[in-house]
Amino acid sequence: METNKFFRNSAIVTALLASLCCITPVLAILGGLSGIASTFSFLEPLRPYFIAFTVIILGNAFYNSYKPKKKDEIECACEDEEIKTKKSFINSRTFLWIVALVAVVLITFPYYSQALFPNDNNNVIVVQSNNIVKAKLEIEGMTCTSCEQSVDYALKSEKGVLSAESSYKTGIAYVEFDDTIVKPEQLKKAVENKVGYKVKKIQTINEKEN
Repeated sequence: METNKFFRNSAIVTALLASLCCITPVLAILGGLSGIASTFSFLEPLRPYFIAFTVIILGNAFYNSYKPKKKDEIECACEDEEIKTKKSFINSRTFLWIVALVAVVLITFPYYSQALFPNDNNNVIVVQSNNIVKAKLEIEGMTCTSCEQSVDYALKSEKGVLSAESSYKTGIAYVEFDDTIVKPEQLKKAVENKVGYKVKKIQTINEKEN
């Protein structure tokens, strides 16, 4: 039982480590904690290993829980009903399944994190199309899809922004905005102040640097 308890605890820890780099950007934008956005970004390269460890650990826990018991193990079962009652749930298969579910929820966080962002971005009406400007932002610190969603939300929250689409793989965000309402420098501040990532460079679509 102690071995199974170790496996369960380890599974939660490794699953949490696998998701920290994805959870912190969302906390930064929704909770106003921009300072923590890139705190755990160094864990991103290790994410596949943490996920693999979680799967292996849970596999061992399920194997130990469901494997047939030997005759001597049955005969040595604890006879103290009070102790057995106190520990029964923690050592139960039900609790193991709960741990497995929590691990899955943590690991898959990047795939559903977008649902956490309120859909209340500003609706902008541009009278003249020649006011629309496209810009490219080079952003340092994005490591997963949650980072993309956090950056997009921060940019779209700025009045005057029509659209924003970022990629953690390239470290680039493309933004369309009304330059009579918002300026490139404000977009830079939105990313840095709301999410916590550094904007290294801003360029308009005609390669004019800002």
